[in-house]
Amino acid sequence: MSSNFKNLYTSNNPPLQATLMRGSNIESIHKIHAVITDKKGRVLMCAGNPEYKSFIRSGLKPFQAIPFVSSGASSKINNESKSIAIACGSHSGSKIHSREAFKILWEYDIDIDNLKCPKSRTSPLEHNCSGKHAAFLATCKKMNWPLDTYLKGDHPLQIEIFRIISELLEIPISEINAERDDCGAPTLYLKLIEMSKLYSLLSSSENAELEQISRAITTNPILISDNNKFDTEIIKASHGQVIGKGGAEGIQCLCKVNEGIGLALKVEDGSKRAKHAVALHLLKQLEWISDLRIQDIEEKVFNFSEGVRLEVKGKLKFQES
Repeated sequence: MSSNFKNLYTSNNPPLQATLMRGSNIESIHKIHAVITDKKGRVLMCAGNPEYKSFIRSGLKPFQAIPFVSSGASSKINNESKSIAIACGSHSGSKIHSREAFKILWEYDIDIDNLKCPKSRTSPLEHNCSGKHAAFLATCKKMNWPLDTYLKGDHPLQIEIFRIISELLEIPISEINAERDDCGAPTLYLKLIEMSKLYSLLSSSENAELEQISRAITTNPILISDNNKFDTEIIKASHGQVIGKGGAEGIQCLCKVNEGIGLALKVEDGSKRAKHAVALHLLKQLEWISDLRIQDIEEKVFNFSEGVRLEVKGKLKFQES
């Protein structure tokens, strides 16, 4: 498999390219690898190297939320759907977001000081990962696991998350490569085809917990990011038919709900606006969202100065057997 991918990558299927133009001059060039897989991890389409490895960063959040759901911890929260969504979110720390994270802690009588995500502005509740951390703590309280070490790799919560990921990807748990994310929680070093498979499973409706998580995300798009932010606008523009979840350093994951198809892309140099431009370029190619809706997203998400634009070249190609 790997050798075939290498041949495909080096011969007739180069990475996508996003070029930042200032007037008629090139200012920056970004290379992007992308892949679409089905729920079995089979490559359907790709551009560049589908086995390109990177940290999935916040793209992991919907899967880190599985123990929150499977343990029954989320069911205690008033408006469970919102609590699951904020656990998956990389939000802007607004009052709406902070309040939903706080509700999780309140229901389990957990003090805010137990949150180990960095303090943002005036409170750790305003950190963009506060929902995930609140859900971690609630799960620990529900399962009678220690609260003070919930981010450690050998903590029962993190061991359970690693077990779930290894099961979903059908790889030995010993092959899980985890490092500390900026919020303090473990994140995983994965191939793009593995990220894409995770998102195809999120969209397949075959796993009860993932179906509940998917439904919570599409029902509460503002909690996943915020209005005028990429992931939220993708969900809104598609009327909940497409889920978008980004990660730092040029990671963007997408899936078509109920179709068992996932897409993952990585910008080699980590550019955020390049990943958004390429994601919209691919959504247009795939016809997952209408051109008119994509134009609306571009107007909300991008804030280019006059004379500045991003041009994307390349496309996903079908994988030949």
